[in-house]
Amino acid sequence: MAVVAAVAGALGTAGAGVGTPSAVAAGTPAPYGFSPDATAVPGVAGTADTALLQPGRTYRSSLPVTGGVHYRLELDAASRIYVSATAVPPADATVSASDGIRVSVRDAEGDSCSFETESYGGGRSARPITAVAAREPSAERSRCAGAGTYYAVVERVGTTAPEDVAWDLELATFSEPPLRDTAATTAPESWDSASPEPVTGEAETRDGGTGFASAVPLAQGVWRADVVPGQTAFYKVPVGWGEQLSASAELAGSAEGSRIAVGALELSVHNPVRAPLDDVSLNYHGTRRSVALDPLPPVAYENRYGNTDQVRGVRFGGSYYLVVHVAPQLAERFGDGPYALTLRVRVDGPEERGPAYAGRFAPRDVFTAVEAGEPGGPAASGGGSGGDDTVLTLVAVGGIGGGTVILAVLAVWAGAGRRRAPQSWSR
Repeated sequence: MAVVAAVAGALGTAGAGVGTPSAVAAGTPAPYGFSPDATAVPGVAGTADTALLQPGRTYRSSLPVTGGVHYRLELDAASRIYVSATAVPPADATVSASDGIRVSVRDAEGDSCSFETESYGGGRSARPITAVAAREPSAERSRCAGAGTYYAVVERVGTTAPEDVAWDLELATFSEPPLRDTAATTAPESWDSASPEPVTGEAETRDGGTGFASAVPLAQGVWRADVVPGQTAFYKVPVGWGEQLSASAELAGSAEGSRIAVGALELSVHNPVRAPLDDVSLNYHGTRRSVALDPLPPVAYENRYGNTDQVRGVRFGGSYYLVVHVAPQLAERFGDGPYALTLRVRVDGPEERGPAYAGRFAPRDVFTAVEAGEPGGPAASGGGSGGDDTVLTLVAVGGIGGGTVILAVLAVWAGAGRRRAPQSWSR
């Protein structure tokens, strides 16, 4: 089976600066596939001469070893704005448990509206890492409630060394419109948090994408891919209002080696604005091992008033991302592979009607049809385009040959991160 990295050339590879691919050893998976329509923008040290980030767009930039980089936002008074930053170290970079990134949104005076810090933790494997901050108008934070100029700031955290280089950076901005009417301001008091029975059945082959933009769509089912050490694979699962996502990952046994690879595989889940919600990792002994994410709560608007990142993040229907990273040290212990990966994906719960929004999300393609309060749809549904559309064509670049386009037509009807600082999103 062709490896996902085969399409890296079509999607863009990580580099030391904007638009400059870095050298990667032959056979080494590309660190990340940047969005092909990302606009290159410079990050600057202060608020003067900052590049403008527009809601619903994706950008490519560079994150220096020290100091934060600033970007400008021109916002209205009502929309919630989310800024996602995915930092991509070189494939051969050395990272420590405390290394990572911090993203913040600040008002014109430099006061923080929200921030999030994401670090590598015990895995210590250089890979794409994502954090999200937001501007959410609220009575409690009046300074972030008005229209005007705001700034997104991205900076590295942890320790640095003289040999460190800049990291590549992908920025994505999302806009959530206000509701037409008032809604409840408390999170659901209880939900079924018990681990469900794993999905069974014949596995279907589905290689992952190399980034969020090329994430390959999955419905409920059992999915198989061949992965290699150093690879990060991206998938997206449509989850509608009232639906509940759970997933597990499994590495097949290997005939080679007899030692242990700590943190050999990591599975994480991100919401439609790419905010990390949960992650788990497994140690590999050469025999079949599996690991499961904690079930997410059912998708509900009121989850944003919850008391954990995991609950707060499940606040809208749309594409929820499953990201699988295979640590390079697996090759040192057990060989270059490929290794058989099995993903078991379950989406439970009846479809429900979401709240009515007084506007449209931007971009619309990562959100289920939510603006008019349509039902979320069953597990086979795709991210919707809103209105009266009944089908959505999801196009993703897969890892077959030189970049074959996989066309999947899916029916629309259908926090708690272990290594991150708590999000400070206002509600």
